[in-house]
Amino acid sequence: MPDQTSTDLPSQWSHEPGKILRFRTGDKIADIDTDSSPGFTGNRAAAAEIQADRNAHLAGLQELLYADGKGGNNRSLLLVLQGMDTAGKGSIVKNVLGGTNPMGIRYTGFGPPTEEERAHHYLWRINNALPPAGHIGVFDRSHYEDVLVVRVHELVTRDIWEGRYDEINTFEKELVESGTTIVKVAMFVSLDEQKRRLAERLERPDRYWKYNPRDLDERKLWPAYQEAYQAVLDRTSTDIAPWYVVPCDKKWYSQLAVTELLIEAIEAMKLTWPPATFDVEAEKKKLAGA
Repeated sequence: MPDQTSTDLPSQWSHEPGKILRFRTGDKIADIDTDSSPGFTGNRAAAAEIQADRNAHLAGLQELLYADGKGGNNRSLLLVLQGMDTAGKGSIVKNVLGGTNPMGIRYTGFGPPTEEERAHHYLWRINNALPPAGHIGVFDRSHYEDVLVVRVHELVTRDIWEGRYDEINTFEKELVESGTTIVKVAMFVSLDEQKRRLAERLERPDRYWKYNPRDLDERKLWPAYQEAYQAVLDRTSTDIAPWYVVPCDKKWYSQLAVTELLIEAIEAMKLTWPPATFDVEAEKKKLAGA
């Protein structure tokens, strides 16, 4: 059986994505070059060739993770995609996870809370969407909306959202200790690129459904969002659940980078294929005579 547990990083990466993209104390959002491709020396064409191979490798690792869960272990992975609209969260889901087995993926897109969700603690809906053992969970937006949108729009008082940073850290610590690896990706796109992508949606009838007039209002609040995102990175990037900051003006780069982050995370689990729970040779003989 092919070994899905290790592979060499493609030569076009000068640095491991998990190291170069990891948020570090003192890093500033204002300094992010959203049009850059940190650690990757290739171009778009090279990335397209690599992406296909890496997607296949990720699919193999996902199968291994799923088999591990079926074997009775409790490991899972949670991918958190957090960013302003048009940052490319949907493209990540489609082009990175699209080649995996949907049976082992649990996707949740978090919009404004429903009436039922508002009646509970803000982490209630998050707990309900966590990936089971052996699965990759994907959060398109997440519990961080409750210290981003909620903060910017002053939906609750400051003393409430201030307390949520520590609460989130505790929640994620317990989640990791229970067997879930968390990969948190903060996706940043420039206002110019966001404007270009919004304009494209208005030019294409097949993209009208993706356009939301409220996005223009949110653009005006970018300074407040920038401050809120900085606080999120400063206060919730921990050793057990760090943030990775991904420039997203080049979608081909952000997709490739997230692919590598997922590969790194699953490989770090050191998974092995679960052993047979039956006598293999005896079953071969029975099958031969069937």
